[in-house]
Amino acid sequence: MQPLKGLTVVTLEHAIAAPFATRQLADLGARVIKIERPGTGDFARGYDSRVRGLASHFVSTNRSKESLTLDVKHPQAAKVLERLVLEKADVVVQNLAPGAAARLGLGYEVLAAKKPSIIVCDISGYGADGPYRDKKAYDLLIQSEAGFVSVTGTADEPCKAGPSIADIAAGMYAYTNILAALLQRGQTGRGQHIDISMLESLAEWTSYPLYYAFEGAPPPPRTGAAHATIYPYGPFPTGADGGSVMLGLQNEREWVNFCEKVLQRPELARDPRFTGNAKRVAERTALRQIIVETFAPLTAPQVVERLEAAQIANARVNTMHDVWEHPQLKARDRWREVGSPAGTLPAMLPPGTWTEGPRMDPVPALGEHTEAILGELGIAAEGVRELRAAEAI
Repeated sequence: MQPLKGLTVVTLEHAIAAPFATRQLADLGARVIKIERPGTGDFARGYDSRVRGLASHFVSTNRSKESLTLDVKHPQAAKVLERLVLEKADVVVQNLAPGAAARLGLGYEVLAAKKPSIIVCDISGYGADGPYRDKKAYDLLIQSEAGFVSVTGTADEPCKAGPSIADIAAGMYAYTNILAALLQRGQTGRGQHIDISMLESLAEWTSYPLYYAFEGAPPPPRTGAAHATIYPYGPFPTGADGGSVMLGLQNEREWVNFCEKVLQRPELARDPRFTGNAKRVAERTALRQIIVETFAPLTAPQVVERLEAAQIANARVNTMHDVWEHPQLKARDRWREVGSPAGTLPAMLPPGTWTEGPRMDPVPALGEHTEAILGELGIAAEGVRELRAAEAI
C-alpha cells in the first residue's frame, strides 16, 4: 500500500513551491485536490508551451492531482471550499499572497476550531510575520536575499541557480514537515500549523558558506563550476578534442594518486607548494596551469580513463538532452509514462525505491475533476449548472 493512500490534501497553490510539495505527497498515494481559478488556473500553466503545448514547470510539479475550478472570492464557491476542507481534507496547503488564506477563512486557528485534526501548511517568501512579511518574493529575489547568488557564479559576475532552487527548497521543507505533522497527529489526534519560508529554506541550504564567513571572515569566492575551498575540484579542458572533464579530489591519498596516475608527475605529490588542500587552494593558479598543460594533448575520454584508473571522482558535463538519455537512469529503469491533456509523457520516478511503486497518474486539465468532486459533496448536476451560471466555478 502506498503510505499516504486514504489521505486527502486540498491545496490553493501556484508556481513551484507548493505544487512541488503536494506532488510529492501525491507520489506517496495522497489524494491532492488542486483549487484553480476558473478560466486561467495556476498561472504556471502559461509559463511556456515546451511540452507538446503544456508548460514545463506545470508538467513537472502537477501529475497525480485533481483540478477543481473555484472562484474562491465568490460567496457560493467559498462555501463549497469550506465544505470540501471540513468534510474531506486531512491537510491544507497554500502559497497565496500573505494573509489571503486567512481572509478566505482558511487560517489554521479558524479551521482547527472546527476540525482539530487539520494540518495547515502555509508557504511564503519570508514567513508569517516580521518586517519582510508582505514583501513580494520570487525565486531569484530569494536566491539573492539568502546570499545564494553572492557565492554562485564567476569572480566577475554572480549568477542564480538554473532551477528554481528557492522554491524547491521551500517545497521540500513543506513536504517533510507535513509528513512529520502526520506522524504527530497519529500520536496526539491533533493537527498542526506549519509556516514555511522560502528565505529560511534556502538560507538553510546555503550550508557551509554561511559558517565559512563566520564572525566577519571573508566568504568563499565565486569560482564558477570549480569548488571555492577544495582544489583541484571542478572542470578542466582537454586540448585534443576541445572537451571538458569534471573532477574532484577529497584527500591526500587521492592527491598522490592524481599526481602519479593522472598527471604522471609523482614528484608533485611532494612539492611543498601543494602539500595539503589549503596550500593547493592558495596555489590554484599554478596548479591549474600544470593540469591544463598535462591535459592539452589528451581527449576527454583519455583523461577519464586515467581518472578511473586512479579512482579519482569524475563526471561528464551533461546537457539536458544528455540527461534524458542517461545510461544510469535507463539501467535503473527510472522512467515511466503518465497521461496529460497533450497525451502520454515521460516522467521520472521520484527518488527512493519502494516495494510498491509511487502513484504516477496524469497531469490534469484545468477543471477536469470539478463535476466529480462537487458530486462527492452532494451537489447534483443542476447545482453544478447554477454554480457555472454564477461563474463561481
